[in-house]
Amino acid sequence: MRVHLGSDHAGLELKERLTEWLLDHDHEPVDHGPFVHDPVDDYPVFCLRAAEAVAADLAAGTDALGVVIGGSGNGEQMAANKVRGVRAALAWSEETAALAREHNDANVLGVGGRMHPVEDMLRFVEVFLDTAFSGGERHVRRIGQLATYEASGELPPLPDSARGRGRGSDA
Repeated sequence: MRVHLGSDHAGLELKERLTEWLLDHDHEPVDHGPFVHDPVDDYPVFCLRAAEAVAADLAAGTDALGVVIGGSGNGEQMAANKVRGVRAALAWSEETAALAREHNDANVLGVGGRMHPVEDMLRFVEVFLDTAFSGGERHVRRIGQLATYEASGELPPLPDSARGRGRGSDA
């Protein structure tokens, strides 16, 4: 599988280790940078490129996922989620990595290079890559709601149980 990678300076070391791991496990890593340590680099520069490449590959029918890495993984995951067609999830455990794929059909994983030992984060990525989307009806429905909002800006309708409650109601 093709795996697009992006990080910032805080994720550079993990990205390099992950690239080696991916090659050793018959994946095709595509590194979108950075390529040198620069303590003032900006993660959007690299993570947006990785996420755009994932979206482009998927649109072309190529089997691809992405991993974005930073100190916490938060900003990197947020950047990836700005790309149309990307569903990026932040993993901090094997379970969150698996659920990102099983329930959300995430196609990009965010990990924090300063949050866990390298071996744990490699395991999170392994679980993410090895887990398939369940295809469950409720998950498909929810992903569809997100895709509709992403394309049109139209909010999903409130369920009857929520109508007329609070200031944000559609009633």
